[in-house]
Amino acid sequence: MDGSKAGLVVVGASLAGLRAVESARRVGYRGPITLIGEEVHAPYDRPPLSKQFLVDKRNPVPLCTEGELRERLGVRLLLGYKAAGLDPDSRLVRLDDGYRVPYHRAVIATGAKARGLNGSGGLAGVHTLRTVEDASTIREALTLGARVVVVGAGFIGAEIASSAVSVGATVTIVEAALAPLVRAVGEVVGTELARLHDLAGVRVVLGARITELLGTTRVTGVRLADGQGVPADVVVAGIGAVPATEWLSGSGVVLDPVGGGIVCDEFLRTSVAGVYAAGDVASWPNAIMDRRMRMENWTGAAEQGARAAINALFPDRAKAFETVPYFWSDWYGSRIQFAGTALAERAEIVTGDVEHAQFVALYSTGGRVVGAATLNRPAKIMKLRRLIERRSSVDDAVQLLERSPTAGVPEPAAGRAQSCP
Repeated sequence: MDGSKAGLVVVGASLAGLRAVESARRVGYRGPITLIGEEVHAPYDRPPLSKQFLVDKRNPVPLCTEGELRERLGVRLLLGYKAAGLDPDSRLVRLDDGYRVPYHRAVIATGAKARGLNGSGGLAGVHTLRTVEDASTIREALTLGARVVVVGAGFIGAEIASSAVSVGATVTIVEAALAPLVRAVGEVVGTELARLHDLAGVRVVLGARITELLGTTRVTGVRLADGQGVPADVVVAGIGAVPATEWLSGSGVVLDPVGGGIVCDEFLRTSVAGVYAAGDVASWPNAIMDRRMRMENWTGAAEQGARAAINALFPDRAKAFETVPYFWSDWYGSRIQFAGTALAERAEIVTGDVEHAQFVALYSTGGRVVGAATLNRPAKIMKLRRLIERRSSVDDAVQLLERSPTAGVPEPAAGRAQSCP
């Protein structure tokens, strides 16, 4: 097969997939590009689906239109097609309709799929949130006076709860752990952030496991392991996601036995020649953080997609992908931001608290600051992210905060720009 004619194939019309396409063109690749997407939509922004989309009825803005992809970027679009297999020997991506797409280089950016609740069995009123169709269905159900049970007190669950409260619903969050957000931000910060739910009138039940969904054709509530029943008109699962890698079975692409992501090296190369991965599916050794990581956030997906395409197409320009992870979340009118890792020897809130609508927390190991969390302090988080990248000490971070002329004063929420090249 003539590799130059097969070109670059990006599997996943996600943010990471789009950034891979854009990056390839930006650095001068002129060969064929095919973008395969399971959804019928052009790539769109997912973070708003659990926030303003549920509240203000505005449709998500595409990250890039089909016209721009086809005409400006010269991309062959295959939307509404699900990847069903990868044949490395023939360098083919198999689609669910039997069609085969040849590749010279491939970037896998298929993202993740939301975990559902066991026993839902088609019961009306029980939802997961991953796609715009999911969000549209939930949005119709979030009405004034609706009784909403959110399963999982992670960031997605908290954002859904915040959106539901804003439209007048009554919300209960059920969380299996004894503290919320332990994996994401640790117990100290997770416990502090949970107070935002209290202030908003949201009931949070910790250390609780759902044993039964109540109702015959439509959900009427949930039963907890202690026998307690919680009435519900709407149940939304926010219990995480799993990498969309099932289609790679038998391909030779090595998967992480723990997290299920695609095992990559520092250049985002998979175990199969010519195949790279980016976004929620990629597990790679992050030298800045001294650990193997798999990120599930907007910034990581964008950065990885761009780098994976360059590394795949231009080996002479290949660079190891290193980053300080960063993400944000909006609850009840406040912005939470996090940089680095919560896997640390020590975590401490060094200034502020929820009652004063702002705080800064630092995470450290061996005296080095490895993570930072902020509430309504967007100007500080990026400075702290740079300190983490430079392997600075906790003392350096504290001094930076002490030099702040606005200590104790909430700052406006940070925005971001999104555009096609």
